[in-house]
Amino acid sequence: MSTTVNVHEAKTHLSRLLKRAHDGEETILAKSGRPYARLVPLESTPARRKPGRVKGQVEDAFFESLPKDELAAWEQ
Repeated sequence: MSTTVNVHEAKTHLSRLLKRAHDGEETILAKSGRPYARLVPLESTPARRKPGRVKGQVEDAFFESLPKDELAAWEQ
């Protein structure tokens, strides 16, 4: 179900419209009576990063210095 709201009303009630979008409702924003934009819920929220999630998956060689010739190639 979608609702059409004019831009002025959307500015006044943005928090309310965001809550409705979060609850799954689509809102059409209109300017001068014409559809202008759509406020929709996100498909899914990105997963939060968890520090240490890959602990033990990087080998010690990863932290060793590069060979001098390879390091020189990066510095050019």
